[in-house]
Amino acid sequence: MRETKGVISRVDLPLLAGILLLMLFGIMTVYSVAFNPEHPSLFDTSQKYGKQILWIGVSLFLGFLILLIEADVYRKFAEYIYIVTLLLLVVVLFMPPVHGARAWLGIGGLGIQPAEFAKISTALMLAKWVDDTNIKLQNTRSISETLAIILLPCILVALQPDAGTLLVFTSFFFVLYREGISFDPIVLSLLRYFPRLKFKNTWLGTHFVPFFFFLIILAFLSLFLSGSTFNPFGIKLSGALFLIFIITFIALVFLGFILFFGYPRNKTKNLIVLLSSYLFSLFLVSSISFIFNNLAAPHQKSRIELVLGLKEDPNGADYNRNRAMAAVGSGKFLGKGYRKASVSSMRTNHVPESETDFIFCPFAEEWGFLGNVVLISLYLFILFRIFSIAERQRSVFFRVYAYCVGMVMFYHFAINIGMNIGFAPVIGIPLPFMSYGGSSMMAFTIMVFILLKLDSQRRDVLR
Repeated sequence: MRETKGVISRVDLPLLAGILLLMLFGIMTVYSVAFNPEHPSLFDTSQKYGKQILWIGVSLFLGFLILLIEADVYRKFAEYIYIVTLLLLVVVLFMPPVHGARAWLGIGGLGIQPAEFAKISTALMLAKWVDDTNIKLQNTRSISETLAIILLPCILVALQPDAGTLLVFTSFFFVLYREGISFDPIVLSLLRYFPRLKFKNTWLGTHFVPFFFFLIILAFLSLFLSGSTFNPFGIKLSGALFLIFIITFIALVFLGFILFFGYPRNKTKNLIVLLSSYLFSLFLVSSISFIFNNLAAPHQKSRIELVLGLKEDPNGADYNRNRAMAAVGSGKFLGKGYRKASVSSMRTNHVPESETDFIFCPFAEEWGFLGNVVLISLYLFILFRIFSIAERQRSVFFRVYAYCVGMVMFYHFAINIGMNIGFAPVIGIPLPFMSYGGSSMMAFTIMVFILLKLDSQRRDVLR
């Protein structure tokens, strides 16, 4: 008993309190949305709110057990946990599809989503790998193996397919950048055929952040123009070819500057950077255009077009997003009051999945703009707390894992809220600790409680 009290006393209480408060908001909202007057008891497991209470109880029990396990166990068994979740991701591909995706593993009358737990195992494995790898002595092999840890579950999730979870896995790349892991070794290996070049830092390694935003802008433009046609100089061009024409023109302008105004000693290096960027841009634009026009499912194309404003279909493909925005807006400043949501109630079914992916809608409708400020502030506080915990860690393993948790939480929070207010496509990402669902609740609870345990033992780690 004394040991248990000691563990609890070292836990970061502000973070724990914030998580428990989110769970409270979540169960209140699920109860309001799914309320059945014939089954008013909150603990009636025949109803969704009763099942959610059960999932919360199981999750907190697992979290308590995690606090009793030595922190070093998670590091020692990271590889085994990672391999088991990869095997589950393979097994789930042979299960019957649910809502068009093979993402659920049935156990009796229940089902779990292995991809949710794969986020935890990938975070643990990535943290252990980075801790074991001397980042000051990076080479092509170590960086490639680090990327493979992220890409393996990404490929398996893409085969389900589950676009939302796949997007969340990209959050781990930001963690690598925080640890100082660049792509210099890979770029240098590609440039090994140019021995005359002496790069202290490659362009990509030095300018990773602007290059990343350049990719985002280029990808956005590629999607935006994929379904369009243009007629410059009387020649009919597809949107992709028109964008390639613009990129070629810009590249020629830069080529002129390099040839006539650039420093002679940097000319060769700048020409290679320009050529590499140009070829990569052509590849990116062509790939996105081909995938969008030939491989993307009709409903996926439709969602992207709706978000980009390329078409309107308020009562068809854009129904969910349209109704979600209407529900959020109907709450106005102070909201309609608890259990008085009309647009987003399950009884009216104007907002499908209002207890899962769109749970922000009934909360916003009931508590209004003021309630939204409180909820978003709570999420921002939790994220700030997680990143603060990450920065105070002595162990690389602890720090990397903490940043992984923070980035996963941030992706879920930002994309889900954006989805509910029309700023992001509907891709099925739950709101942490609030959306109905056992897999999501357990996965986020386990993820955060492992972080709490690691942080509680940070003073036991030597620098």
